[in-house]
Amino acid sequence: MAKLIITDAEGATRDFPLSKERVSIGRHPDNDISLNDKAVSGRHAVVITILRDSFLEDLNSTNGTQVNGKQIAKHPLSNGDTISIGRNTLKYQSEVVAGEDDDFERTMILRPGQMGAAFESQVNKAAASAPGHEPPAGGKPLVGKLRVASGPNAGKELELTKALTTIGRPGVQVAAITRRADGYYIVHVGGSSGGQHPLVNGQEIDAQARKLNNGDTIDLVGTKMTFLLGA
Repeated sequence: MAKLIITDAEGATRDFPLSKERVSIGRHPDNDISLNDKAVSGRHAVVITILRDSFLEDLNSTNGTQVNGKQIAKHPLSNGDTISIGRNTLKYQSEVVAGEDDDFERTMILRPGQMGAAFESQVNKAAASAPGHEPPAGGKPLVGKLRVASGPNAGKELELTKALTTIGRPGVQVAAITRRADGYYIVHVGGSSGGQHPLVNGQEIDAQARKLNNGDTIDLVGTKMTFLLGA
């Protein structure tokens, strides 16, 4: 089971197991994790845990929430992440399974409920712009996958079996890959990243959904991935 190791301003530490789906953090004593610190808002943040994945969300707090020194609104937590709330630090320690490494999915694949209803509505609207042609007679839609081509997760693969897969990092760069009868399409959804859209074969994705071809290279939030199409 994942847990938070909490260190307060006086240096006292305690462990808090993430046994609930939703764990509230704030100054008020009725929070699951109550922090006696005037720099902490009454309802400051929440950790949502779904199976083995945990996500941190700031609840529009006055002084904000940081992960590894960076201000966040919503953030998928990885083993070893350090959360700063007021003068308190909370270190996230995940359940480690020997031989298993899901860093790629933990940091790149955005799950329902992680981004908020407004953003997910934007994702669905953007993905709906992809065509929906019928497959050739007697044809069977092929299954696509992404293979990481750079960084520590090089070689990891993700099968695109869902109708919609959202990848990236909220507030930075996000794209949606939608599976249609005649193939896969990628569309830019949002993010700051200097205004730059994700790249396919070195070219920015425009406002229209772009069909992916076998061997295409996708560059998103500094990670290069190869799109592969097979039976």
